[in-house]
Amino acid sequence: MDVISVIRTKRDRGELTADQIDWVIDAYTRGEVAHEQMSSLAMAIFLNGMNRTEIARWTAAMIASGERMDFSSLPRPTADKHSTGGVGDKITLPLAPLVAACGAAVPQLSGRGLGHTGGTLDKLESIPGWRAHLSNAEMLDVLRDVGSVICAAGEGLAPADKKLYALRDVTGTVESIPLIASSIMSKKIAEGTGSLVLDVKVGSGAFMKNIDDARELASTMVELGADHGVRTVALLTDMATPLGLTAGNALEVRESVEVLAGGGPQDVVDLTLALAREMLTAAGLPDADPAKALADGSAMDHWRRMITAQGGDPDAPLPIAREQHTVTASATGTLTALDAYAVGLAAWRLGAGRARKEDPVQAGAGIELHARPGDPVTAGQPLLTLHTDTPEKFDYALAALDGGVEIGPADTSFEARPVVLERIA
Repeated sequence: MDVISVIRTKRDRGELTADQIDWVIDAYTRGEVAHEQMSSLAMAIFLNGMNRTEIARWTAAMIASGERMDFSSLPRPTADKHSTGGVGDKITLPLAPLVAACGAAVPQLSGRGLGHTGGTLDKLESIPGWRAHLSNAEMLDVLRDVGSVICAAGEGLAPADKKLYALRDVTGTVESIPLIASSIMSKKIAEGTGSLVLDVKVGSGAFMKNIDDARELASTMVELGADHGVRTVALLTDMATPLGLTAGNALEVRESVEVLAGGGPQDVVDLTLALAREMLTAAGLPDADPAKALADGSAMDHWRRMITAQGGDPDAPLPIAREQHTVTASATGTLTALDAYAVGLAAWRLGAGRARKEDPVQAGAGIELHARPGDPVTAGQPLLTLHTDTPEKFDYALAALDGGVEIGPADTSFEARPVVLERIA
């Protein structure tokens, strides 16, 4: 086997064989295939695609490049959730303890933010003392004692994907559906969960801008899950407008705690409950009532135990940015648009996100929303509050918001999109 023949096969729109796929993934992981050669293959896949058989084998080869976790010793069924990323997407934070409060174990391996989309680990690290990195044994202990854990993936899970993900990021090959699907599913299957619910975002603030691409990605991942014995279902959810009323690390933690306390923005509550019901059904617990667990405080109890188990102090004050700037309505009327990408980009520029994986983030940076599309507004009223420790970033963030806020006449008819657009199983 040689890498040139593998590249040529895909360059010429051929189908890669199982042997070719197994070999090239293993050889790249070991360093036998150079980065520039894998870059060439990734671009050939980006341009010419992969069929169902190729994607399944590619995913299996990436799983086989590392370890596979085993939660069979747990007394509960396991369920996990993966979001393709969005603006204000803090759903994992209330969801994991909520599902645990209803009887499932939630081994949630999460990531950090990059660009305009926030990262779950960055949000939780705004809680004093909280640790993202746990050994496999520590993770299992927290799952056994608490029922849910949110932590970073270990180095042993799908190492081929870690190398390939970084390569795709710098070679313009991120947007390939076969490579996205295999990347996500190789990690989730290697993680060892028994069931998986996918939250595939659609809209300006999402990776998938249109519903057809989102549907194709969701269907591909659901099929990959079935291939590997993981009960998988996907929800396509709206990301034209930010989720909730905050975008930024500590700001989103604060809003998540509000949801766990029985309050919070309605769209965050609705999506949290929709995903919880899907996770519990997939885990074989269809009669559990997540709405009751929010109302009676048991989800909040699990949150506090989970944060404490990972070294955090659930009662500690969250960081607050040193500087604020308020954006006001330019006219009286109806707020007709608040673009998710514009808000996410502005929050990133304020310091809530990073351009490179090694960049630091500001825990208190971000944006608060004081109105949502469909709301009546009056000229001069606050629409957004920008938070940062570095006020010289305000102008840069305001430039990102230019054109992202639209106000129509007071009598403008506005029909809000539902937060859940479709279900794919």
